[in-house]
Amino acid sequence: MKTRYLIYALSSLFLLGSCTDSVMDKINKDTHNPPEDMVPAKFQLTDAITSTAYSTLAGAYAWYVGSYTEQIFGTGNNQLMKAELRNRIETAASTTFNNEWNATYGNLQNIKQLMAKCSEGGMSPDYYDIKAMGEVLWVLTAETLTTLHGDIPYSQALDKNNYTPAIDKQESIYKDLCGRIDGAIGDLESAVTEFGGKSNAGSQDILFNGDLSQWLGFAYAVKAKVLVDGAFRYPENYAAAAIAAETAFDNGFAGASLGIFNGVSTDNSWAAYHWSRQYSGANGTVVDLLKTRNDDRLALYSCYGYDDYGYTIVMDESYPAPYAPAGDAALAQATVTVGFPAWFENGAATIDYISESELHFILAECLARTGKDATEHFKAGIKASFADMEEAAGEPGFFAPEDVDAYIATLPVTLEEIMVQKYLSETRDGQLYTYNDLRRCKAQGEEFIKLKNPNNTSGGRNQWPLRLPYGNSDVLSNPNVSAAFGSGNDAGSYLFTENIWLFGGNR
Repeated sequence: MKTRYLIYALSSLFLLGSCTDSVMDKINKDTHNPPEDMVPAKFQLTDAITSTAYSTLAGAYAWYVGSYTEQIFGTGNNQLMKAELRNRIETAASTTFNNEWNATYGNLQNIKQLMAKCSEGGMSPDYYDIKAMGEVLWVLTAETLTTLHGDIPYSQALDKNNYTPAIDKQESIYKDLCGRIDGAIGDLESAVTEFGGKSNAGSQDILFNGDLSQWLGFAYAVKAKVLVDGAFRYPENYAAAAIAAETAFDNGFAGASLGIFNGVSTDNSWAAYHWSRQYSGANGTVVDLLKTRNDDRLALYSCYGYDDYGYTIVMDESYPAPYAPAGDAALAQATVTVGFPAWFENGAATIDYISESELHFILAECLARTGKDATEHFKAGIKASFADMEEAAGEPGFFAPEDVDAYIATLPVTLEEIMVQKYLSETRDGQLYTYNDLRRCKAQGEEFIKLKNPNNTSGGRNQWPLRLPYGNSDVLSNPNVSAAFGSGNDAGSYLFTENIWLFGGNR
């Protein structure tokens, strides 16, 4: 009898254990976040397009840098106030850009996975068009990361088994990116022919809706940008960038921006940030350039403000500060006092990867530097900027075409004016690209934009960051990054003394 009960007990225990294992296997499955090898590459492309815009190009990187380039005034008595006053601790803290640092590397990891799936041995080896699209986004994202930080973890950074990746020299990263964009262009050219111009990504391509010709134009535009950023080290890049930009336009490039797709508009991150924090205003450096030129864009740049209750009002003469002189301490510490651009009130404004005006000015600069006539693209860049600003402000047709033509006729087509007009156009949402231009031109002994913030120097020391600090997650966990960042009183001090390699430094 006891033996029979023992057998029953053991049998029941065995069945219970089997049932428990089965149940636990199901419990441990995350059905909402399937493993990477189960997700088709085209769905990851959608995420890559979105993340490149929000995580890298139009987030805290741009909000802070906009103060450094003096295209935006930092106010609100908080983080951007500290940026405006060039608070050294805020500027150099590894925590300042930690979220963007992590998100950008996360985006690169996602892009790496989708490219692997579209390569030999992956789940979709014939979808090399999607791989090429990922490569374009990789180059734009990684190039932004290295131009902001200098030497960064790169070749080992996305190895899941390596928690302390080495830091790569910027020179090697730059050469890798140049090779990658050429490879992407080659694949896109082949894909345009093989797939009849329509991508395998279909509607998951929320940038160009699967139009491979537009992706090809975008790829050439990215190449032109990367070449110009490297032109201090490689002066021959100006001629090569001109060819790339011309080829982009030949392929119908008219800007690459995240906006309305299938009837649904994106939420512009600048507008969302402004509504939430009210930390960004119109900067006197930009206002002075616009006023000096009798530029009608002033009407959209310094036009809105808040009343005492926080409601948006159209700017009038009685408003306390339609704009703020760069570095003004009282206005930086104030709240709802400084006027701001109209596009901050439009949540449906597009987010640019590379705008049409940006590429026209890249081409105009390259033509001017190589002794060629830049007039056509100089004019086209200004017209595209006027159109972009009125669209972003939700005011299509705000500028009369004949007034824009009359304005352009007053301007000299010189290298200096090209760079000034490029600076003004990038005030809309191209601050990261302006940051590169300012540092590149300074390395070449040029100063086309006179920065006016008195806090850029203090006590005989430079307070204007020549680069941005690494993310705190790696400063704390990766000895290689920790050593580069420094410790104690020296932590982050190199940001104010050492240019990145592209612009004349050593790292």
